[in-house]
Amino acid sequence: MIPDEIASTIISPWAYSDGKKVDDAFTWLRREMPLEQAQPEGFDPFWVVTRHADILEVERQNDLFHNGDRSAVLTTIEADKQVRAMMGGSPHLVRSLVQMDNPDHFNYRKLTQGAFLPQNLKALEARIREIARAAVNRMAEMGGRCDFARDVAFLYPLHVVMEVIGVPESDEPRMLKLTQELFGSQDPDLNRSGAEVTDAKAGVDTVQSVVLDFMTYFNAMTDDRRANPRNDLASIIANGKINGEPLGYLEAMSYYIIAATAGHDTTSSTTAGAFWALAENPEQFRKVKENPALIAGLIEESIRWVTPVKHFMRTATADAELAGKKIAKGDWLMLSYPSGNRDEAVFKDPFKFDVTRSPNKHVAFGYGAHICLGQHLARMEMRVLWEELFARLESFELDGEPKSMVANFVCGPKAVPVRYKMN
Repeated sequence: MIPDEIASTIISPWAYSDGKKVDDAFTWLRREMPLEQAQPEGFDPFWVVTRHADILEVERQNDLFHNGDRSAVLTTIEADKQVRAMMGGSPHLVRSLVQMDNPDHFNYRKLTQGAFLPQNLKALEARIREIARAAVNRMAEMGGRCDFARDVAFLYPLHVVMEVIGVPESDEPRMLKLTQELFGSQDPDLNRSGAEVTDAKAGVDTVQSVVLDFMTYFNAMTDDRRANPRNDLASIIANGKINGEPLGYLEAMSYYIIAATAGHDTTSSTTAGAFWALAENPEQFRKVKENPALIAGLIEESIRWVTPVKHFMRTATADAELAGKKIAKGDWLMLSYPSGNRDEAVFKDPFKFDVTRSPNKHVAFGYGAHICLGQHLARMEMRVLWEELFARLESFELDGEPKSMVANFVCGPKAVPVRYKMN
């Protein structure tokens, strides 16, 4: 078994907000116990998959390692009981692509996949550039000081994704607040209670109340799009059919929720984290400023560096062997993406932020059938923002202490104060 101190660190929301603690724990695991079981107090035992190659091996075998049989996110025994009691035995408060296995995963993914293909996204680039330019103009008008996370990185991808879904601009603050309450449910600065959540029931109740608010909103949008379909993602979900039948209520609401939350929050975290890293490594900024062709490298390195999704869980559907270890049917596995993205066997100087890193085969978007549906949109959003911003940004530096979210599932910076000069 993984030592208790290490096991408690890699699940601690506070350790992820610190960064170094969790990096040190995963470095130790990759060296000493790259695939072993952990059982922190209050949790069922689970395998911790820390190496890049082993993460790919699990992601590649969707029939052997399921998403939906148990919770797809690390959860306590008590919280799991709470959710199952609420959901008629299901371990999931929502049922999105993340919680699905085939054939449902394939069928539901196919419904919107076309909208996210690179050739179809090209039609959005001009509009995305307008939104990026407006964000850069606002930054220029702020007098040379801002919180890049709150003032730019949170708002720009939010606006892009809400337009794609069909959410009116007036409702964007509501969507941002709900997203931060959902992913920041463990962070007293962001969650609905305004306090540190330690009780399982309170934690589940808090998340469920946020999910219900999302569902109320998107249920009304479904009614509207069925009556008045438009050229947006909401209309595809509202009018979509699986095997000739409309989407189930839970599945449709979950589709909206994952698009509306993961669709912008992960890009926001990566964008804010990239700016933070560039502020701490000004020579990297100068390289990109002098050679805009390096923007592509900056994007991949910042995705690796931030790794906004910290883990997903998988459940073995049969006895199996992984990296020489015997995995039993029903065993739970934690895919530790930040660890895979710091794997010394794959990345030279993994703790160095390097915009020229090549190749950069990070696992931040996942791999195989469950690879992130919105990965091409995320890359386009970041590319366009950096093209617009770096053309005008002359210099910048941190203007205080950046802060990261307190969370162990999806998280990134929540404050990146900067001083800057723009033309």
